[in-house]
Amino acid sequence: MRTRLAIKIDALLEKYFPERRLFLRSDTDTRFIRLRPVTQLIGFTGSATVIAWAIIATAILLMDSIGSGNFREQAKRDQRTYEDRLNLVSDERDSRAVEALAAQERFNKALEQISVMQEQLLESETARRELETGIEVIQTTLRRTLKERDEARQTLSAQKEQMDGQKGKAKLASAKTDLDTLNFMVAALDDTAAQRDQIVADAQEALQRADDLSHQIRLMQDQNDQIFRQLEDAMSVSVKPLDKMFRAAGMNTNSILDQVRRGYSGQGGPLMPISFSTMGEEPSEDAIRANRLLQQMDQLNLYRIAAEAAPFANPVFKSFRFTSGYGYRRDPKTGGRRLHQGTDFAAPVGTPIYATADGVVSEAGWSSGYGRLIKIKHKFGIETRYAHLSKISVKKGQKVSRGQRIGDMGSSGRSTGSHLHYEVRVDGKSVNPMIFIKAARDVF
Repeated sequence: MRTRLAIKIDALLEKYFPERRLFLRSDTDTRFIRLRPVTQLIGFTGSATVIAWAIIATAILLMDSIGSGNFREQAKRDQRTYEDRLNLVSDERDSRAVEALAAQERFNKALEQISVMQEQLLESETARRELETGIEVIQTTLRRTLKERDEARQTLSAQKEQMDGQKGKAKLASAKTDLDTLNFMVAALDDTAAQRDQIVADAQEALQRADDLSHQIRLMQDQNDQIFRQLEDAMSVSVKPLDKMFRAAGMNTNSILDQVRRGYSGQGGPLMPISFSTMGEEPSEDAIRANRLLQQMDQLNLYRIAAEAAPFANPVFKSFRFTSGYGYRRDPKTGGRRLHQGTDFAAPVGTPIYATADGVVSEAGWSSGYGRLIKIKHKFGIETRYAHLSKISVKKGQKVSRGQRIGDMGSSGRSTGSHLHYEVRVDGKSVNPMIFIKAARDVF
């Protein structure tokens, strides 16, 4: 059966692969090798397979080369974009600091103007009360004097009538003396009336001046109210994003601000509420608003100091890619499942690594699976770790600043390739570093 099957197959393939003979000749003998259609088919199939494999492998290599070139170009573009972003963030931070200083200067000038206006208002109010008291006294004296003048005139009329009915010279002389006395009293009363009229005119002029001062004070109050509203809006716009950034990082803002405030020498932090002389009265609405603005400015300043002390930054500035995030994953060494307590940044060996916040280096050296490791202690109980380094550029106990180069990326310790293992710990407990990085990215 096999022979017949082979014969049938050869007959079918004879059309495409006719039988050939390969002659091998030597000096003493001549031999040949018969190449049957099946043998030729097998050889052709094998050759085609090898050629196809070579073509596919070449195409894959070309595609990989093109893809890696595109990746490098994309990485360069990402790097340029990231550097531009950092420059913009830095410029915006500087501009906000300048705006805050300018707002604080304007606020101080407004407070000085308010204090001057309050003093003027108190002086005008005191003068008005004194004028009212003087006018009342003058009016009382004038009424009494007028009454005495009327009584004197009545007495004079009665004496004149009496004098007409009498004939004696002595009585006439006495009446003349009384008349002179009455005339003197009338003149004195006229002078008093003129003084009264002058005092009334002065009082009316003082009241008019008081009305003018009141109008000016109302205008200044309106201007101050506008200034207060602008300052309140500026404080609200400045404080809310910082508060959101810390809360997004899972940090207690009240505790953080208390810690920053305790770091100042003195009482109450860098800004203190102001006090106005109110002569025992309750504080005015402007004084309350001013103190509230000072408290907000104090809070903004505390947030700024806290943001500089917390790791709201990226440890790698050059082109990189995230290879593993925070959370449970498969261990590349053991194959088991364990908690990955940081974020991995992959880049070539020697890529610079930078501190993400101000702090003190608590450890710098070899540490088992971490390889070359740097630990930095920051404020608020925060610690950052930089592992698998190829080079360490700081030493234990050294103070570092945000953005300072502390080492180079590598693959030391339990590592499968060049990358940075970056951890953030709060009070000894690991947290997701991307919370801090994304929080800062959303705000700045």
